[in-house]
Amino acid sequence: MTTKSDQFVVGLTGGIGSGKSSAAAHFARLGAFIVDADALSHSLTQANGPAIPAIADAFACVVTNGVLDRAALRQRVFEQPSERAKLETILHPMIRAETKAALVSAEAINAPYVIHMVPLLFESKGYADRIDCAVLVDVDEATQVERVTRIRGVPLTTVKQIIASQMSRADKLLLAQFVIDNSGAESMLEQQVSNLHRVFTANATLAKMQVTEVQ
Repeated sequence: MTTKSDQFVVGLTGGIGSGKSSAAAHFARLGAFIVDADALSHSLTQANGPAIPAIADAFACVVTNGVLDRAALRQRVFEQPSERAKLETILHPMIRAETKAALVSAEAINAPYVIHMVPLLFESKGYADRIDCAVLVDVDEATQVERVTRIRGVPLTTVKQIIASQMSRADKLLLAQFVIDNSGAESMLEQQVSNLHRVFTANATLAKMQVTEVQ
C-alpha cells in the first residue's frame, strides 16, 4: 500500500546527529509542511499511547504502568536485530497510517510541498513510492558521534551501535537526489535549504500543472 499523495513530497533523511531536524525547521519556516516519522513514533509510544499495549506484550520489562522505558528498549533492539525487526513490525504499520493521514491533511494540501522526514528512509520498504525525491543531510561519522554524545548525552558505544545498524553513508549518498552538507555553520545549512526550497517549489508547481492538464 502506498502513502503517496497528489502533493509533491520530498523525503528528508540522514544519520543520527546529522541535523535533519534543523534542516526540517528551516524548510518549515519557508512554508513546507513537515511530516516527521520520529515525532509520529514518539506520539504512538508516549505514556499509554496506541503502540504501548503491543510493545508491552512483545517486550518484557520495558513498559511500567503504561510508560515506556525508551533507553531499555533502544538497547535491546540495537543489540539484537530480531528484536529490532519485532519492534518495526509493531510500529511501522501505525506510522504509515499516521503518515497517510498527514499527507492528505488540509495543511499538507495547502503547503507548497511536503517534507517527509524519515531517519531510515532508504531502509524502509517501498520508500520510493511515497516520495518524489530524496534529500540526504550529510556529515561524517566523527561529527555524528561528537554531536550525539555531547548534545544528547548518549553513550559512545550506543551511538556507534546505532550508526553500524543503519545503511552506510556511502550507500545513502548514492541513493539521494540532493545532498545537504551540514558539517559547517548554521548559516550554511540555512542557505542550502533556501536553495532547495526554490527547486522544490518550482517542481511542485510543475507537477500540479501536469495533473491539471491530465484531468
